[in-house]
Amino acid sequence: MLQKDALRDRIVARFDEMSPQLQQAARYILENTQEVALVSMRELSRKAGVQPATMTRLAKFLDLAGYDDIRTHFSEALRLRADGFAARAREREGEHGPAGSGLAHDMLQSLSAQIARLSEPESLARLDAAADLLGGARRVYVLGLRSCHSVAWHFHYVMTLLGDRTVHLDGPAGTGADGLLRAGPEDVLLVISISPYAVQSLDLSALAREKGLSVLAITDSEVSPLIPISNQVILCSTESRTFFHTLTPALAVSEVLCGLLAARDREGSLKALQAADQHLATLDIYANTIPRRRI
Repeated sequence: MLQKDALRDRIVARFDEMSPQLQQAARYILENTQEVALVSMRELSRKAGVQPATMTRLAKFLDLAGYDDIRTHFSEALRLRADGFAARAREREGEHGPAGSGLAHDMLQSLSAQIARLSEPESLARLDAAADLLGGARRVYVLGLRSCHSVAWHFHYVMTLLGDRTVHLDGPAGTGADGLLRAGPEDVLLVISISPYAVQSLDLSALAREKGLSVLAITDSEVSPLIPISNQVILCSTESRTFFHTLTPALAVSEVLCGLLAARDREGSLKALQAADQHLATLDIYANTIPRRRI
């Protein structure tokens, strides 16, 4: 997903010029390149929610002879990837692993491939740059709503074990935006948002940028509305074999960023974690056996 690709770059560069129908088709292609290579134009159009003619118009808009040029491009790209064409072709032929566990097998194989892509050189460089940005901030404001809340909360929770530099924009009674009251250019907003994008996440991200904060976005597409207002972006696949999108890659990014930040000040991190352990032990938060009833 993060590899250089001339056609992807062309689609992204001209996305804002497209009509809503062309944008819908283009977004589906960007987010489901394997499908482009493996299914017919009619089937792909159905899944994208557009008419087959829209795919042809998209190809013409991109200065291509026809839709077959799009399909050929992404077919060739998949053949160059170890987790690409052959694996998906076998799935289409019904080779789903152990009997009774086909869907689980497919889901886990897909997640493995998505995590593996995060370890590609360009992705690793982005993670290092993101950790540098977060590490140099006075405060890190963390934002993730609806399904992305779990990722935002995970990052904030882990970072609270290391200190008090994060602010989770998740206030009760609609007060989440109040957390940005004293934010400024020395701070960073870490926002996690995927399609369909929560309006409040977009609004608060734009507000943060207006206040001078740097914005680091964990999002799902090169045409995400967060791209234009972000200083740095980490792209995570959300494609799933089920009806639901997956947040596993985004959660993996959160864990990696926490690990990189802790490693940048190993001595300070160890002291903070020791203090957290002592505090939790005092409160009897955890146990290795079923505790005796206290009532």
